[in-house]
Amino acid sequence: MSIQTIKDTKVKARPAKPAEVIAFTAKARRRFDPVAIAGKVASALVPPVIVIALMLVVWQIACSSPTSSLPPPSQVWNEAYDLIAHPFFDNGPQDIGLAWRVLISLQRVAIGFGMAAIVGVALGALVGQSIWAMRGLDPVFQILRTVPPLAWLPLSLAAFRDSSPSALFVIFITSIWPIIINTAVGVRNIPEDYRNVSRILRLNQFEFFVKIMVPAAAPYIFTGLRIGIGLSWLAIVAAEMLTGGVGIGFFIWDAWNSSRLPDIIVALAYIGITGFCLDRLVAGVGAFVTRGTTAK
Repeated sequence: MSIQTIKDTKVKARPAKPAEVIAFTAKARRRFDPVAIAGKVASALVPPVIVIALMLVVWQIACSSPTSSLPPPSQVWNEAYDLIAHPFFDNGPQDIGLAWRVLISLQRVAIGFGMAAIVGVALGALVGQSIWAMRGLDPVFQILRTVPPLAWLPLSLAAFRDSSPSALFVIFITSIWPIIINTAVGVRNIPEDYRNVSRILRLNQFEFFVKIMVPAAAPYIFTGLRIGIGLSWLAIVAAEMLTGGVGIGFFIWDAWNSSRLPDIIVALAYIGITGFCLDRLVAGVGAFVTRGTTAK
């Protein structure tokens, strides 16, 4: 072995400097520090827990009077304990837990909102890309989007003669407008440089739509989808109150007819939590697809 080879070996095998070891250790601690992670989790959970606890205390004090028309939290817990503790019970077609009812409503929302997303993105791209389509369709969209969801229900029942497709139509017609409008705005705001690149590369309309239009307008599209999924959840609960079935909306209406106010309050909690989860789900997908450029 030559002297140069020995020198090279010594150079390669030299111990790391203390500063390098300290920097690596500090970086590893920052990456896997359980105390920091616990602090972040606590900062995210403690404030809403405190606010909810205060709201429950105020609610308990305000509704504890015998003359109160609303039940306090303690009464809701006692009378609706089975609904809270056993959300997945199944005693027959019309006697099921609230979790099953929520899943049935979510199935309808998934179908109606899925159709609205496909049609809404396509129409929004057309309106945003064509000035003539925008002039012709935008006034119609602006008028129809102001119609309340339940106002469509009688017309859909007359057209479909069945409650299930009528509910899907109400979801579709309610959630499609923000998707169309936000997609159109996103397409109109595509930088001109992107369009010039597509001309240089001689992309056809389909390639331009897939490779340039959708990625560039994705933040706007997912903003519309977040608004649309919230409206879908609102629409299905309202539609089920009138069309019947076993969804969460019909459960609330049936509980009202039976004067079961604690059951209604528990169902409202299920609806709120489910709506929050749907919004976070769409926001998470949008943040992943657009690499965090959508509004959180």
